[in-house]
Amino acid sequence: MPSPHAAQDARTTPDSPPATGPAARFPGAPGPADAATAQSAPAARSAHDAGLLLLRLALGLTMAAHGSQKLFGWFDGGGLAGTEQFFQSAGYPAAGVMAVVAGLTETLGGLGLALGLLTPLAGAAVFGTLLNALAVKWGGGFFAPEGVEYELLLTLAAAALTLAGPGRLAADSALPLPAPWRHRLSHGAAALVLGAVVAGVLLLVRS
Repeated sequence: MPSPHAAQDARTTPDSPPATGPAARFPGAPGPADAATAQSAPAARSAHDAGLLLLRLALGLTMAAHGSQKLFGWFDGGGLAGTEQFFQSAGYPAAGVMAVVAGLTETLGGLGLALGLLTPLAGAAVFGTLLNALAVKWGGGFFAPEGVEYELLLTLAAAALTLAGPGRLAADSALPLPAPWRHRLSHGAAALVLGAVVAGVLLLVRS
């Protein structure tokens, strides 16, 4: 028959040592693991911002360079005359106007992404332009130079930046915007829808 003293010992003896430190004195206080997580959060956020900055610079400056080819003939580009001929051959109406619009969209949208300035609008401009580039080149397979590999990569990068936002290392962070106007996923999604609608209208009028 078990001893009453043994039953009392089982009730009073804990299965593990009692908690010590702040958690013992103040129930609910953060423990060592919580403190380590809090300390690592700023480092993780900084890495996130640095990655977004690198992606913004790569995509934005690439698009701005393409735009300057169309507008000014820089980097062995065709200038407005050559770009107009391209749009004529691709079946777009008002090819001269389209050349100017495409050049400005790529240049200003690309610079906006690189700087992180008005990022959702800049991303939507680049995204819509690249959707048209995809449509024009579609049917040549996937791999470059005939395929859509390059254009698809740029399109998805523009969409990702538009959804994710520019990060803290961006001009948008310095703008005195109220909290509701700061970047949110819904803002990026709405911008992508806008870019897709504009691109769709242009493709509808293309012969």
